Amino acid sequence: MATMRMISQRTLGGPEVLEIVEAERPVPGPGEVLVRVRAVGVNPADRKVRSGFVRLFGDPPFTLGHEFSGEVAEASGTFRPGDQVYGWVTPPHGAYADYVVAPESSIAAKPSSIDHVSAAALPIAGLTAWQALVKVGEVRDGQRVLVHGAAGGVGHLAVQIAKSRGAHVIGTARAAKHDFLRELGADELIDHTTEDFTRVRDVDLVLDTVSGDVGLRSLPTLRPGGVVIDVVGIGFDRTAVKEQAAASGVRFIEYNLEPTPDDLAALADAVDRDGLRPSVDRTLPLTEAAEAHELGESGKVRGKVVLVP
Repeated sequence: MATMRMISQRTLGGPEVLEIVEAERPVPGPGEVLVRVRAVGVNPADRKVRSGFVRLFGDPPFTLGHEFSGEVAEASGTFRPGDQVYGWVTPPHGAYADYVVAPESSIAAKPSSIDHVSAAALPIAGLTAWQALVKVGEVRDGQRVLVHGAAGGVGHLAVQIAKSRGAHVIGTARAAKHDFLRELGADELIDHTTEDFTRVRDVDLVLDTVSGDVGLRSLPTLRPGGVVIDVVGIGFDRTAVKEQAAASGVRFIEYNLEPTPDDLAALADAVDRDGLRPSVDRTLPLTEAAEAHELGESGKVRGKVVLVP
């Protein structure tokens, strides 16, 4: 019996509940591939599920990890062993492991111009930013885009995507991260810890990666017909912002990621053709998943944290 290492948890709680265990290596079924994981991205959603803030997968034990990059180990369809791929899976059988089984429909060829560590930082954060700005918001040349949490995993990619489409990009982030965001192309920056971002006006699109009261407070920044797109996911009550948006002649969209192989391929093309680059703040061994979660909760991460099996 072939075995592998994976991160599991027996209870909900803090980062300390994450533990390394040995398990039987999974076997792919029809329409699936077995991927040797080379790197796995760490996301806020992982921390919400680990803590029990969001209950999506029932009670533990389960294995976290949505996005990964690696090489195909076993396949029977479109992909072949040795293919370099990246993509996403859904816990409870997540990618915090040496191997993961993924549907063919949730992977694509890895961008050729970056390594596995960088590629693992893209599927969730990159697709969230790309779909929200390109497919939903239809950002175009000359528009004004406000990105909340601009230095975060989704935010720093959104800054690059909006800028590549000709937008004037405004970002909120701590002052210590402003130089980083200027290098990515941000035109204006606001330290949300000391400044009130609501002074901004005539914004066409607000990308909200924070939620809470941020969406509601963002409505006055919009020009008539503008839109706030909240990409944070479940866990917050948006009733007030929805009602206020409707009364103010602007739009509010609560957007949930819908990964597709075509969009993964388009994102890879944005990397290889347009130079989109994820920022990896820290790379840690798989065995240090708890530390990766602690870093994410510190609020001091610039870009993404990636685990390497």
